[in-house]
Amino acid sequence: MNVIQTEIPDVLIIEPKVFGDARGFFYESFNQRAFEEAVGSKVDFVQDNHSRSSKGVLRGLHYQVQQAQGKLVRAVRGAVFDVAVDIRKSSATFGKWVGVELSEDNHRQLWVPPGFAHGFLVLSDSADFLYKTTNYYAPAHERCILWNDASLDIAWPDVGQAPALSAKDSAGLSMKQAEFFE
Repeated sequence: MNVIQTEIPDVLIIEPKVFGDARGFFYESFNQRAFEEAVGSKVDFVQDNHSRSSKGVLRGLHYQVQQAQGKLVRAVRGAVFDVAVDIRKSSATFGKWVGVELSEDNHRQLWVPPGFAHGFLVLSDSADFLYKTTNYYAPAHERCILWNDASLDIAWPDVGQAPALSAKDSAGLSMKQAEFFE
């Protein structure tokens, strides 16, 4: 696999080796040993999630203040613009974000370590989005930062319509109000 550094060193783009011909393709979507070598530490995934969303759906920016989750994410159908925001107060990149297009065509994955808020916008007619997490979902500890917080100035792509948000995501907090990691 090919590992691409982003502007935030802890967030990595993972590109698997894809073997394709006229019949289709094959790739190893996850290898524990290769992944741990890429991120430089032991990582245990405990939960796999799958969401399907239609064009213009924006999910996020989510995180858990306790039972923080690292996420390895990918789009297996369609395309999304995926965003990770550093919310570790002690980090040199606190308040910075990285955005990457993940699609069924580019097979890219994004490693979003614990300490980051995460969200995505669906670019295609629909998208199936998969993510492996390093901790279990804990709704009592889940928080949401407003997707369009002016202090973050995330450059969400224009999909020709206003983002479709859940009630939870519409009520996200600003960066000034949010809880962070030390």
